[in-house]
Amino acid sequence: MTSRRTFLKLALAAPALTAAAGTPGAAKAAAQVGDNGLHVQPWFLDSFMYLQEDLASAAANSKNLAVLFEQRACPYCREMHQVNLANEKITNYVRKNFDILQLDMWGNRKVTDFDGKEYDEKDLARAWRVQFTPTIVFFPRAPEAVKGKSGFYAEVARMPGYFKPFHFISMFEYVHEGAYAEEPSFQRYLQAKFKRMEERGEKPDIW
Repeated sequence: MTSRRTFLKLALAAPALTAAAGTPGAAKAAAQVGDNGLHVQPWFLDSFMYLQEDLASAAANSKNLAVLFEQRACPYCREMHQVNLANEKITNYVRKNFDILQLDMWGNRKVTDFDGKEYDEKDLARAWRVQFTPTIVFFPRAPEAVKGKSGFYAEVARMPGYFKPFHFISMFEYVHEGAYAEEPSFQRYLQAKFKRMEERGEKPDIW
């Protein structure tokens, strides 16, 4: 059985971040790349870029909305696609419970925030204080909870950088289960999850 110390050490491991291109890690599968240089999943949200409408549509299907910021030549974005999103367990959970809108941290497409203000993608990233890629910003399921707010003030959780697969799916569970309402700290949520698994003699089936 894995020791408590080992579980907590893994739980508190810092995520990888990138603000610009760097040396990529080993890739497990080839990822599709769009015309803008971003890695693309065919199931990402096809949107008119009105965030209030996107959230309402997600909520109608019992899903949460997440906004994913990436940039061209981002090695950790590639890692996320080729490792995390190549894992069937992860993609099945995410697709079932989330609509994901992908944005370019330096892009020029127009996006309308929940407060009705229109931004270029790059200006929205700045308004939401996105500094690294990949960054995933999560929102509550209730449309009325975000209406009239900037996404920066409406978000319920944020994944600031690349998380390894177990931590990655745990963050999506944390949001979709609404655990953030009772436990604002994702790290403490993760520690509690490790503890429950340890008590049951379980080990992560993805890592």
